[in-house]
Amino acid sequence: MERPSWDRYFMEIAHLVATRSTCLRRKVGAVIVKDKRILATGYNGAPSGITHCCEVGCLREKLKVPSGERHELCRGLHAEQNAIIQAALHGVSVKDAVIYTTTFPCVICSKMLINAGIRRIYYASGYPDELSRSMLEEAGIELVEVKL
Repeated sequence: MERPSWDRYFMEIAHLVATRSTCLRRKVGAVIVKDKRILATGYNGAPSGITHCCEVGCLREKLKVPSGERHELCRGLHAEQNAIIQAALHGVSVKDAVIYTTTFPCVICSKMLINAGIRRIYYASGYPDELSRSMLEEAGIELVEVKL
């Protein structure tokens, strides 16, 4: 049996984390890692204590909002946001860490990742947000696509 590479290992964990998502449109998982140790995980869904979209329906679907637009019109947080928040909630610094995410980050998440000190982003699939990519590149964050 062949052991998975570290990148494959952490990306597979990100895909497992995504299974906890309560989003009706896209299930995304994120894992923040430093020195081959998991610091925090996150998946997309409504904030703690708030009714999930799988129970009340998708506001974005009702309003016919296209993917990649009007992020504020959503009950949920993105996986990257939840991972950063979980680290902060538990007093864990993510400075100089890397993140594995099942989907390339949107511009809002990218700005948060830049300011959180994330140095590299591993992603499994793309996302229609060129501003995000250009800001990450300008910030010097390495972008690595990981195919499973």
